Amino acid sequence: MAAYQGRKYRKLYSYLCGLRTGEWRATFSDIEAIVGDKLKPSARRHRASWANDNTQSFARAWLAAGWKTADVNMSAETLTFRREDICAPEGHSISTVNTLHALDELQTALAYRGVDLDEWARSLRAERRAAGL
Repeated sequence: MAAYQGRKYRKLYSYLCGLRTGEWRATFSDIEAIVGDKLKPSARRHRASWANDNTQSFARAWLAAGWKTADVNMSAETLTFRREDICAPEGHSISTVNTLHALDELQTALAYRGVDLDEWARSLRAERRAAGL
């Protein structure tokens, strides 16, 4: 998935990429504070504004960051963002499912070769510390 290219909602994209949780409960006012601007009026009137629809510039920000909206409560002006992907530093996202699958495969391959993944990680960290990295 490519990095978000929009301007108006770039701060929302960056904020979501920076979260280290799988879920974020937000108010419409929270989003306005992050974006630094009022939401479009339709966001307060129409549930469809919060749909996970890549054709809307608003939604492209959270979708590009690897999140989806859920539990939108129009009267309370709240919603939940749920992480679908991990946002990588270069602006691309990595599917959480694909990442977990790759880690499972790595652990299986290492175990097959008699390598304990935890011990291997400790050893690599010790080598980095010794090298001053």
